[in-house]
Amino acid sequence: MFLVIIGGGPAGLMAAQRLAEAGHRVQLFEAQATVGRKFLVAGHGGFNLSNSEEPAGFAGRYGAEQARFTGLLSHFPPAALRAWAADLGIETFVGTSGRIFPVAAHKPADLLRAWLARLRVLGVEISTRHRWLGFEGATGVRLRDESAGPGAGREFLVEPDATVLALGGASWAKTGSDGSWVPLLQKIGVPAVPFAPANCGAEVAWSEFFRQKVGRAPLKNIALRVNDGPTMRGELLLTEYGVEGTPVYALTPAVRTALAGGSPAVLQLNLRPDLPATMLLQKLRQPRGKASFADFLKRTLHLTTPVPTLLRELRPDCANLDAEALAELLTALPLPVGGLRPLDEAISTAGGVPFAAVDEHLMLRQRPGTYVAGEMLDWEAPTGGYLLQGCFSTGAWVARAIAAGK
Repeated sequence: MFLVIIGGGPAGLMAAQRLAEAGHRVQLFEAQATVGRKFLVAGHGGFNLSNSEEPAGFAGRYGAEQARFTGLLSHFPPAALRAWAADLGIETFVGTSGRIFPVAAHKPADLLRAWLARLRVLGVEISTRHRWLGFEGATGVRLRDESAGPGAGREFLVEPDATVLALGGASWAKTGSDGSWVPLLQKIGVPAVPFAPANCGAEVAWSEFFRQKVGRAPLKNIALRVNDGPTMRGELLLTEYGVEGTPVYALTPAVRTALAGGSPAVLQLNLRPDLPATMLLQKLRQPRGKASFADFLKRTLHLTTPVPTLLRELRPDCANLDAEALAELLTALPLPVGGLRPLDEAISTAGGVPFAAVDEHLMLRQRPGTYVAGEMLDWEAPTGGYLLQGCFSTGAWVARAIAAGK
């Protein structure tokens, strides 16, 4: 079979490799000058490929799509991803947090380089600077050559036996993930759930004094929840616009839901989550003497800058509270969220092609023979390896379906 992949991210490249290994002729088209751009950017903050969490908990990270991802992950689980990387010469390890990383000697570019070398050996033809323009007829895919070569500007049609769309979501547009494919699918009757930021910072209206005094500052080993929802642990970063960090990213869906419903979205911050309530009260009941509020917090709870400033920002009379009221404030400090950061700043996006628009093989119901993989689909997951694993697993899933003639 002759197969076409549109999009050179993790999902598209994985589908291309699996299909080429099955003996098919594969051509991959990418609008950018190089493939894997978002993959490389994602590796800048720590090249987190996947996670070692047990299967049920892992699938639960995909929220409303847990049941579907249970199947996707059983076909291509984290263990398969590690074996795939090892086959490319990239050894991995499980960190103390359970996250899976390549060993220190390997950078994102090393893995991508080895991957592309493997694809060349398998005969996959990769055409960069080629933009998808839509469909034509029952199987046709129309493209435009935007390279600087002899064919620059030429529009042409290919008619593969099957097509995989893996064009990404709508964040980090500079990498090519801009959601510009939505009108092309809507044109053939495929709906799209509007994109929304996921895994992004939350906006808090700090005073100018707070922004100038604190700027960007971390709060380590905290707990965070939205209103009375589940608690997330980790490190929080105070920023000029609000807060960000792993706990905030994990709570993005809950914040987004609260904001969309017109409810107040309040992040409840626990600054000492490991300290039992009775011990916290005992410490706060110690005589303060002539110590300043900041010195008292430092001496009794080891809470230092910027905590005193943060408390005064959100509760100006905090220094005058009794032990019980101060304990309540320190364990449920309300951060009023006014909004989420813009779509293009988000690590990932919610929205895209709804699963109702594809069958169990991720083939479009409106266009048989065309499959969708990766962040084009409407799913979201927290950081920690779940995003990349989801992209790899959907790419492997559609490749299996196509190779099996489904």
